[in-house]
Parts: sequence; structure tokens; C-alpha cells
Amino acid sequence: MAATINGFRSFFLLAAIVILCSCRYGGATAATRGYIKYKDPKAAVEERVEDLLTRMTLPEKLGQMCQVDRFNFSFFPPATRHEIFTKYMIGSVLSNPYDTGASPSNRVNVSNTMQNLSLSTRLGIPLLYTIDAVHGHNTFINATIFPHNVGLGATRDPDLVKKIGAITALEVRATGIAQAFAPCVAVCRDPRWGRCYESYSEDPKVVNMMTESIMDGLQGNAPYVADFKTKLAGCAKHFVGDGGTVGGINENNTVADNATLFGIHMPPFEIAVKKGIASIMASYSSLNGVKMHANRAMLTDYLKNTLNFQGFVISDWLGIDKITTPPRANYTYSIEASINAGIDMVMVPFQYKEFLEELTKLVNGGYIPMSRIDDAVRRVLRVKFSIGLFENPLAEETLIAEFGSEAHRKVAREAVRKSMVLLKNGKTNVDKVIPLQRNVKKIVVAGTHANNMGWQCGGFTLTWQGFNGTGENIGRNKALQIPTGKTRGTTILEAIMKTVDPTTEVVYVEEPNQDTSKLHADAAYTIVVVGEAPYAETQGDSTTLSIAAPGPDTIKHTCGSGMKCLVVLVTGRPLVIEPYLDTIDALAVAWLPGTEGQGITDVLFGDHPFTGTLPRTWMKSVTQLPMNVGDKNYDPLFPFGYGITT
Repeated sequence: MAATINGFRSFFLLAAIVILCSCRYGGATAATRGYIKYKDPKAAVEERVEDLLTRMTLPEKLGQMCQVDRFNFSFFPPATRHEIFTKYMIGSVLSNPYDTGASPSNRVNVSNTMQNLSLSTRLGIPLLYTIDAVHGHNTFINATIFPHNVGLGATRDPDLVKKIGAITALEVRATGIAQAFAPCVAVCRDPRWGRCYESYSEDPKVVNMMTESIMDGLQGNAPYVADFKTKLAGCAKHFVGDGGTVGGINENNTVADNATLFGIHMPPFEIAVKKGIASIMASYSSLNGVKMHANRAMLTDYLKNTLNFQGFVISDWLGIDKITTPPRANYTYSIEASINAGIDMVMVPFQYKEFLEELTKLVNGGYIPMSRIDDAVRRVLRVKFSIGLFENPLAEETLIAEFGSEAHRKVAREAVRKSMVLLKNGKTNVDKVIPLQRNVKKIVVAGTHANNMGWQCGGFTLTWQGFNGTGENIGRNKALQIPTGKTRGTTILEAIMKTVDPTTEVVYVEEPNQDTSKLHADAAYTIVVVGEAPYAETQGDSTTLSIAAPGPDTIKHTCGSGMKCLVVLVTGRPLVIEPYLDTIDALAVAWLPGTEGQGITDVLFGDHPFTGTLPRTWMKSVTQLPMNVGDKNYDPLFPFGYGITT
């Protein structure tokens, strides 16, 4: 009974206190009722992050650490696609390199549909939508496609690269996407690597210069983004040393002492961090035997703690699966090792249910501390708040007019002509070939690359491995019912025909034979366009660096048969050219120029001068590799920085 009486006394005392407080502080309570700090755009970003973090359940936190492919949403049943956001609360979506787009308006609608599902959840955390945009908005038909990075390195023009970054941002934003997996800041030290064209140069000074400029264009000269409507959150990749693997083998091991690591491969990332890059992608490769996706010393101790990187670290596609050999041999271990090493967001990209289930078990079991989860989510939220996603979650169609515009193509054409490098101009000093005469009776254009838009754009264009032709017949796209269509641009042959005098006969011979030189003995000269077929990543690794067939025969049946010839190489890296050099009158490298082929004829016919210089050492043979400027045994065919000006 005494306990009951005491209970009643306590109840009435508590009630009295509540009434008194309501009278004294009732006005303040009413004024602040409904206030949620993380939704207040006037509050400091860090305060908003912490407020939201304290409100989140474990499933909501883990959802922010997971990035899935858009195909989960667009190609699966409605009930399944909706629960990606409403049940599993996934925080980020990517479009893979096969995700070809044809209509900016349609993609904006898809983006907003996914975003509205995210906003309908309890906390309304917006979705972050990301895509590869490595040389323009390269998975979209009719986008402006710029030269790949190796060509931009040849320009040595940081102001131009800044413009390219800004244009890329506009065209990506026009399709409702907020982040790009760019820039690639790798320092390629061996051209046998299949991703070498994604690197600006073998020289870190060139890469550093271009990293700073492309970031100013993509993000704006401010942390994360300067203007959400016209700029993109960036992602520097691939951390770290992916350009230095043994033998140039993709995803291989990089053996590097501190001088090599911090003097060559790390500086571009240091610049990116100082300029406020939103995210950094871990490399598939290993560093001194340690997989980068599980390298805590680099991801956490150096990148986050020493460089004070404040954005989030994202895995590459199935990157954590490849921690083990064979991949996914122990998925639970891969999750534990990667998250504890410092990966904040995992590009799953399809088996997200299994990933979240295993990650939940690891957290509840104490194998991954909650402090690590909170750090990861805090970084993701920081970026989302900083780029304005909470205030501007839905995409608009106001930028669609910018997509593939003439103004953008004009800049791309400028980039092409500035990236062209002239390696030989005449067999003697007095026998100049460049500039070509445009008012002659007849010229021959030879080679498979002369009239192939896909081959002059290279990999990561409309689809992962690039395409052959105009873009209208991409087999995988047709099988998956993904858009196909002729992408807008000018091939090299079309550019030549637009440039020469109307009275000049232009004869195109795709594959010359032993009779070609006799049939066209009256031609003033021959433009031979050969090089590499498109590739990306491991499929591009090469031990021979040879000109793709029938290129060697094309040179043999033209230059080697007495025809006066200019050879234009369409390639992502130096190729073995020395065996043909004596028969060639003039030699120029166009790299992978993109859609604006008239930039090539601008310099071939003398409307603009050749100014480009080699961003890479041009070897005599592959037996010399790796060979880079500054090496002790440096004996190139053409040295780094070489280029004939006109």
C-alpha cells in the first residue's frame, strides 16, 4: 500500500511539473514544434548531417552505403523496382556504360520517378544518381563527345580542359544526373595498359594540371559543387597507382616505393582533395600486394586521416568481390574487409539484398563497428547536403537545349585540332606535306578508320567497349532493348570532303590492295587513316601494341607502293610504327578524337597550326616498356613532349 501511495504522489508531482512547464515555456514549445534541423537550408551542413544521422535506423544507414544499377529499376517488375527505394532505402543509383540514352527528357523523367520514391520514405533522403562521363556525356546518343584524356594531355591547354569539364557537366545535368565518375587522374606509366587513354599523361605534372582544370569545369571552383543546376559532383579515380601495374596489366599489382607512390601516383589525388572532390573511387588494382579495396593504410590512414578527405570513398563495379581470388569466394569477408578499410559506398550493383543482409549481420555481430558505419553515412550525407540535393532533389528540363549544342561541338572541334600531334612532315626537310593542298584534281582516302564514328570515338562511347560504325547497330543494345541510333558527328572522311575544293575528286578505299596504287596513280596524295579498334579496361590490354588489321596492309599498299601519303593514327596510345616509318611521307596522331572530325582537317589543311605535343613517350618497340621520360635508359622513337609545329 505504501508503494501504491508513493506511486500516486509521484504521478501527481510529475503532472504538476508538466503543467508548470507548459505555462512557463508553452510559447517556445509551440514556436519550435515541427522544426527539423536537417531540413533547414539555413543550418550549417555539419549540423544537418548530425541531426539526420541521429534519426536514422540501421537499415536506413546501410541503404545510404549501397549503390545499385539503374537497370534494377527500369527492367524489373514495378513492385520490385519500387522497393529498391521504399523498402531497402538505397541511397545511390548508377547508369552503367551499357546504359545508352537517346532522350534527355525521358532520362529526366526516370530520374525524377526514382527520386520521388526516395523522397516518399520516412526521412525523405534524396537519391544520388551517377554515371560515367569520361569524355563528354559518353553514353548518350547525340551528346558532344570530346577527345579521350590522352588527347587532352597533348593539348597542354588547361583552360580548354576547364571548358570541356563545364560542358560535360551541363550535358549530364540536362539528363537529370547529379554526379559523374570523373575525372580519371591515373598516371599511366605503361601504354600496354588497356586504360591508358583515360590518363592525361605519363608525367604527373601534366596530370596534375589537367586534374585541377577539369575539376574547375565539372564541379566549379568550390568544394563539392559551386552551382547545383549547372555543375556535377565529381569522382576522382582510381585510388591509387592503377596506372603503374606490373606489365601494364589491368587490375594487376603496382610495386612502388614511397618516391614512386607519392611522387608520381598520389599528387593528382592530393590536388583533387584540396579542391573538394565529392568522392574518390578505389582501384581494382593492388599496391605492393594489398588490394586497394581492402587497403586501410591508404584509404583511411592516408586519404582520410592524413589528407583530410571529407567526401566519400566508393568501390568500383563489383570491386569488393574482387578482394578474394576467385572473386566472391568469401563475400562476407569481402564486405567486412572493404568497409573496415574505409569504403563508404559499395557499387553492388545488382545483388543488393544479399549485400545489405550480410552487412547487417556484420554490424550486429560487432565485426564492423557502428562508428565506421556512422563515418561512412556521414560522408555520403555531407555530399548530398553540400551539392544541394535536399533543396533541389528533382531534375529540370531547362538545360536540354544545351545538350549536344553547336557551341559545345565548336569547343570539341577546338580540342581535336589542339590534340593533334605531327610526328613527321616530309621525307626530307624541304619536302613538306603539311599543309595539304585542297585544290587538286584527285586525292585518295584509305583505311577502315577514316569513315567509322565508333572507332574514332574509342571505348566508353554509347556502350562499354565502344562501337563499330554509326551507333545504329549495337548488338547488346538491341538484345536488351536499349536505344540505338546514329550519333551526331563528323567522320574524318566526311571532314575531308567538306574541306577540299568542290572540284577535287575524293576516292575512298576502305581496304586497299596491291592494285590500289596503280588504279589511283593520278592522285595528288593519299590520306591513310589506321589505328586501333575500340576497347575498354582489360579487353584493351596489349602485349604487342600493333596497328589493328588491316592497317599494316593498308600502309603497305599505299605508302609502301609509291603513293605520296600522310598517315593519321587513331589510337589511345603509342603503337609500333617504326617498321613503316621510312615509307611514310608524313605522320600525325589524332588519338581518339570523338565526334568532331573536322578538328583533324583544320590542321591537316592548314586552317590552324599543329601545336600538340606528345603526352607520352613513343617507343620503338614494346621490348623497351615501361619507358618514361626521365628514365635512365631512355631511347624513344619520339620523346615525350615532341611535336612538329606548323
